[in-house]
Amino acid sequence: MAEPRMERGGHTPKRVFINNTDSYASKHIAKFLSECELRPPAGPEGQTKTGDEEDGVVSLQNQRAEGAFQLVGTASDPPEEDRGFVMEDYRDELLSRLMDCDVVIYNVTQHADQVEEASWAVSALHDRISHFSGPKMFILISTVMTWACSKPVDPEDPELPFTDEMFRRRRAHRNFKQHIELEKRVVKMGKTNKNFPTYVVASGLQYGMGEQILHFFFKTSWLGQEKEIPVFGDGTNIVPMIHINDLASVIQNVIELQPKHHYLLAVDDSNSTMKDVVKVMEIDSLLVNLRMESAHLKAPFSVNWSCESGLVDNMALVVEEYRQTRGLLPVRLCVLGPPAVGKSTVCKQICQHYTLHHITLIDTITETISQLVSFSSGTHAAQEQLASLKASMERNGGILDEQQLVKVLKDKLTSNPCRNQGFVLDSFPKTYEQAKELFSGETLSMKAPQLTKILKWNSQFVLCLDASDAFLKDRVMNLPERQVQEHNYGQEHFLRRLATYRESNMEDITVVNYFEELDISPLYLEITSSNEPDCLLLMQKIFHTVGKPRNYGPDIQEVEREQRRRAEVRMKREAMEQAEEESREAEEARQRAARWEEWTKGLEEARQQEEDLLEAQSVPMRNYLVEHVMPTLTQGLIECCTARPQDPVDFLVIHPTTVLPYSFSPDVTGF
Repeated sequence: MAEPRMERGGHTPKRVFINNTDSYASKHIAKFLSECELRPPAGPEGQTKTGDEEDGVVSLQNQRAEGAFQLVGTASDPPEEDRGFVMEDYRDELLSRLMDCDVVIYNVTQHADQVEEASWAVSALHDRISHFSGPKMFILISTVMTWACSKPVDPEDPELPFTDEMFRRRRAHRNFKQHIELEKRVVKMGKTNKNFPTYVVASGLQYGMGEQILHFFFKTSWLGQEKEIPVFGDGTNIVPMIHINDLASVIQNVIELQPKHHYLLAVDDSNSTMKDVVKVMEIDSLLVNLRMESAHLKAPFSVNWSCESGLVDNMALVVEEYRQTRGLLPVRLCVLGPPAVGKSTVCKQICQHYTLHHITLIDTITETISQLVSFSSGTHAAQEQLASLKASMERNGGILDEQQLVKVLKDKLTSNPCRNQGFVLDSFPKTYEQAKELFSGETLSMKAPQLTKILKWNSQFVLCLDASDAFLKDRVMNLPERQVQEHNYGQEHFLRRLATYRESNMEDITVVNYFEELDISPLYLEITSSNEPDCLLLMQKIFHTVGKPRNYGPDIQEVEREQRRRAEVRMKREAMEQAEEESREAEEARQRAARWEEWTKGLEEARQQEEDLLEAQSVPMRNYLVEHVMPTLTQGLIECCTARPQDPVDFLVIHPTTVLPYSFSPDVTGF
């Protein structure tokens, strides 16, 4: 990407308004202008003004270096990202804010609803020219779709391009009628007063800096899930295009030079066909067929082009911009360690977290042979490679020799999916020589030298897992028989592999030394437990070291599937919790009933024992009453009935027949 021109000037910064600063084009144009320094203002055709106007440059903001422009603007939505290059976002009192600006830029290439607002803005400013404190400029960034239905320049020579000077012959696509009416209004109003020059910059299809219209196709290619990128139409139509920074540079030149031509075409020199580009999303822009040339941009403009020759010739640069802007940087890891230490488990969790490709020797060899078998009927090279692999495996008892193995792995690691998303290489390389052979010269198969930086191991991490021999042996002994057979962990074979690994790491030059020579510091992790909490801590340490995922994240379908999965898990968990709660309540009720029954039974037994005790203790007294008291009392009562005294109680007390014999002494010790 070309750097914005930063020339020293002697003038106060111009206040520039741009609409929808949160949109793709306006955002990058505003950012570009905020990084520029303005040359001395020029009159028509770039004549530099002199005299008292050459004052010193004022700073844009206290924290910002000296600059040419102060950027203000509107936003269609509340900002979700930092746009520090825009000083203020205005939504209300728009006209008064426009009157405070030296340059008003309206971009209508993305949002059709801005056409009406732009028409209102240029008309309102034109009506208030008499209130201007100084000259103001209005720039409309329009689209070449206002040329889409134009007749060829020469029907007999279809390769003759349209130029800026032919703008009166242009015919708009039916969906862009409002755009061409706005263009005419803007050009007309700029010719009435020299204090209000207006310009229309008809932009080609914009690309670069993370993409907007072309994003679907870049994303499709990056994900690698489709065999072919779709081409709409027959693909022979020519699509006028321009890099977004080149468009911003054109706007900068218009502000600085104030050209006499009010209509400018902003396109690069590519004239690429749709089939060449294969990366357009909007149907209208997709089907446009225009060969265009920007005659007025050659002189006196001084555009520091990023992609003057177009997208096709600068694809590597644009792809790198796309990856850097979107943060789609591959994450590449090697996981090394002794057998049975848990490398594959760690690799799978890393791949799941970062959406990476898990590369194992067995899977890679199997996949390569399968692909060669399917391709062998069509190409001689595939037949030769398949025969070479089979011969190598026959010579080595079903195992590839080291040279063939490294070649197969290198082809896998340099494939598009691994280059785009990254990978986790499981248990390889094992030696310094293998690492050097596998990773050195990785970019030799790439024709574009610009991709060299992308393919280097500049974002790689090396994880070295380790554990004591006793821990590893104990882990293998406790594995299910199926896993022992699957991983070939028979006792003799496992001990031999473990001894080989320990010996190779005792050498003077090991595989880790290769990565250290590349300034890649391995992360050493000691495995001491197979418990889940310890494993979670281990993975958290790895995730913290590697950092955040560098991909698009899950798509809508994946998010919905994950939401459904989580909902199902939650419902199952809630159902289980409810069942457990009901079971617990039923068990508690049963226990309460059992305890109540037991307590009632115990209480009844205690009451019976108490009654029996009282019964036993009352026997002597009853006997005394029956033998000594009741006979005397009975006699007294009979006589009382006969005598009928006034006070029966006193009668019984003083009656001689009721006096107890003094010689009787009952045993009442039980009371």
